Amino acid sequence: MEQTPRPPRRPDRRPGLNVGRVLGVPLHLNASMLLLAVLVAVLYAEFARRQLDLPQVSGYLIGFGFVVSLLGSVLLHELGHALTARRYGIGVRGITLELLGGYTEMDRDAPTPKVDLLVSLAGPAVSAVLGVLAVAATVALPPGTVAHQLAFQLALSNVIVAVFNILPGLPLDGGRALRAAVWGLTRDRHRGTEVAGWAGRVVAVGTAVLVGLLTLTDYLVPVALPLMLLVAVTLWRGAGQSIRAARVSRRFPLIDLSRLARPIWPVPTGTPLSEAQRRRAEGGQPAAALLVTDSTGHPVALVDPAAAAAVPAERRPWLTVDTVARALTALPTLPVGLDGERVMEAVQTHPGAQYVVTSGEDVVGILHIGDLAQLLEPNRKMTS
Repeated sequence: MEQTPRPPRRPDRRPGLNVGRVLGVPLHLNASMLLLAVLVAVLYAEFARRQLDLPQVSGYLIGFGFVVSLLGSVLLHELGHALTARRYGIGVRGITLELLGGYTEMDRDAPTPKVDLLVSLAGPAVSAVLGVLAVAATVALPPGTVAHQLAFQLALSNVIVAVFNILPGLPLDGGRALRAAVWGLTRDRHRGTEVAGWAGRVVAVGTAVLVGLLTLTDYLVPVALPLMLLVAVTLWRGAGQSIRAARVSRRFPLIDLSRLARPIWPVPTGTPLSEAQRRRAEGGQPAAALLVTDSTGHPVALVDPAAAAAVPAERRPWLTVDTVARALTALPTLPVGLDGERVMEAVQTHPGAQYVVTSGEDVVGILHIGDLAQLLEPNRKMTS
């Protein structure tokens, strides 16, 4: 099932195999999509073979053709999102087809409620048009033929995708539209996201209940039950992530690198690790980052606290700070004047445990990702 266009992805997310570009948009295939394609092809092949009294090989060919047509429909749905976003100046990172349909990743959020609404509704609109065309083809084609059966299934699939995705709850397209509406009324994007997220949880529970009732009343075959329940679970998780994202993004204005960055404690290159730690403690800066400097006093590296902590105490007098440090040129930098949103964009683009905070050419502090996470989610238990 197609999901709402997603915000910029985290760099550690793997969208799948890159299979090329469609209208300039990178296209990825997730391995889970291949699993679904095989499952649908086999199930539909058996269904078509019984309905049309065909040989087994012909049934599988029809099943394969149906899957290709279905994937094409999902791709067109996503292109509706992607091209509309691009029309309003929003960059598109790519389209990924996966187990429950697909998603479109954009390089930033919509700038206004109107754009958010148009981008979110573009996908269901494409599916609705495809559904209408497939219905017309179903009516025009002779009943009992392969073409009629394929047209009917495509009509049914596209209508279901259009109707289901318009339900008002994140992560569905209708949830994004609801967010845009609340955002427009309240001038608060975060509130819109929270409202649409909670609505998404209602949709998820309603989906699970409906699937259970349809199965019990024999309107839904038992073999489809796990997949439909997976849809409900995915909706619940997506809604929860949206609620969490709204709460986190509300705190972006609290990000002040001049206060959040840890101070630095310079130590000359070649200094034993234990000696560097002793000097820092005696200087009253136990949380300061150890900054390795060269013979001219110029900073060249930063001690990795995790690597330093992993060194046994008895070995620290014999290891220099250089052995547990990373060159500053290998670390991402953040200008001290960046606002919260720009900091988060930089962190998502260049993930890491530490960031060098600079003022001009000077290093003025070190931002630890754990400190940033604690600021954004103070009630969440952090793990080391």
